[in-house]
Amino acid sequence: MGLRMMMAGCLLAATATMAMAQMGASGLDKGPAVGTVAEPSRAFDSQLSLIEGEMMSAVKTMPAEKFDFAPSAAIFVPDQKTKFDAVRSFGQQAVHVAGANYFFGASISGQKPDVDVAAIEKLTKKDDIVKALAASFAFVHKAIGTLTPANVFVVVKSPEPGFQTRGTMAEFAVAHAYDHYGQMVEYLRMNGMVPPASAQ
Repeated sequence: MGLRMMMAGCLLAATATMAMAQMGASGLDKGPAVGTVAEPSRAFDSQLSLIEGEMMSAVKTMPAEKFDFAPSAAIFVPDQKTKFDAVRSFGQQAVHVAGANYFFGASISGQKPDVDVAAIEKLTKKDDIVKALAASFAFVHKAIGTLTPANVFVVVKSPEPGFQTRGTMAEFAVAHAYDHYGQMVEYLRMNGMVPPASAQ
């Protein structure tokens, strides 16, 4: 019995070591070996995890009282012509991504969001926005989990330009989040803060 327990312990330790090696120091999935074919769900999910980590850290870093910050003409020299009437605030950037995540997730999987997406756009408090954004990323992860080699390039109905497939909508979700993350990074720097991803 003791020998069996020792062997089971060694096997468990080896499995944990292999899993940690795959995840790497950052905690992100390092994926299968180079030259092998990855599952579509795993490949897209790894990319979503990257931007999720960067965006969530940025949103948590911005102080609550700065969530209504948006660039304005006041930050430029007087003679420079600028228009910022429709520019989103930091908080609005985050809720926009949250709402869009539900759109992308539903397009990928066909599953309806389990929240009132329209209500997300009305959120103003930091804690509520952070919670909504995290939940929206979870929804996209779940949707991406439905991708298989057989369905990843099935064409879906979408208002976006060109034609879209389940896979391209997953890619679109990642690209869209990076677009707004880039803007949020500028907002942080305008307020004297270094984005966490840049501080590493």
